[in-house]
Amino acid sequence: MGVARMQIRLPVIMYVALLIILVGEVDSLAQQPATPRLDEPPLVKTTTNLVTLNVSVTDPQGRFVTGLDAEHFEVYEDNVKQTIEFFSDEDTPVSIGIVFDMSGSMRGRLNRSNIALRKFLDACHEEDEFFLVGFNHQTRLLVDFTTNPERISGAVMLAEAKGQTALYDAVYIAIEKLKEGRHGRRALLIISDGQDNSSRYTFREVRQLVREANVQIYAIGIATAFNDTSLDLQGRAILDEITRLTGGRAFFPNSQVELQEIITRIAVELRHQYGIGYTPTNLATLPAGLKSNEKQRWRRLKVKLNPPKGLPNLTVNAREGYYATFATE
Repeated sequence: MGVARMQIRLPVIMYVALLIILVGEVDSLAQQPATPRLDEPPLVKTTTNLVTLNVSVTDPQGRFVTGLDAEHFEVYEDNVKQTIEFFSDEDTPVSIGIVFDMSGSMRGRLNRSNIALRKFLDACHEEDEFFLVGFNHQTRLLVDFTTNPERISGAVMLAEAKGQTALYDAVYIAIEKLKEGRHGRRALLIISDGQDNSSRYTFREVRQLVREANVQIYAIGIATAFNDTSLDLQGRAILDEITRLTGGRAFFPNSQVELQEIITRIAVELRHQYGIGYTPTNLATLPAGLKSNEKQRWRRLKVKLNPPKGLPNLTVNAREGYYATFATE
């Protein structure tokens, strides 16, 4: 009798075990990704999510316009209007890199430059952090990130003008250094005559890095005397191009008073900017013309104003675009 019952149960146990194995195999297959068809294109997705930009608004006298709201701004990406998801007009701290020219071409200008730099530091946010890159034919990090402005001005006071000029190297290194900043907003201040005769990096390489970095760049072009022509057209064009791409500006003062006014204005501008953020409408769309082996695509930005009635014509400054990074799967 016992043997007969064993002969009846054995097939049942084997059946249950076989069923468990089959279910496990089906579940395993379900968890595996489906094999794409050969005639299907690769999935292309952008890794760029929220796009942020800093916007300055000034009136015809160059005074900063505050009190505007998100409804007064329109942002266009490649001529397509975007929906503003983030807006702020708060005075928030900035990570600031200072690129200071100590080459021989700055002989006779260092004292004026140092006085102007102190004015800049005095007008900055009390929680801003700074670092100082000095350069002639070599580029050196003279002061690492610090919240003490005295360390910056003290290092500049010891500077000696000599050697050739590696401006491009200094800008390149400073932009890379800014990636270590602890604040979301980042800016670069260049004090130089705009000349370069000793860099390893080319202007094209620096320009490309500037376009990729979310860094606002300002420049002060310093001449030996305010009425001379040592800061030639090429030097001006270089500083103009580097700053314009980022929504910053280059200034070329004609007097010591104007120099101090301008550099103070840069510090104040950094404290009176509007922060705007949006998610691109074509976030998951492969842009027309993008080849499968391309990883980035330049997207042009335009910020327009719809100011309240009664205000004069206003000027808007913001970066010209950004690189959207795509990945294929």
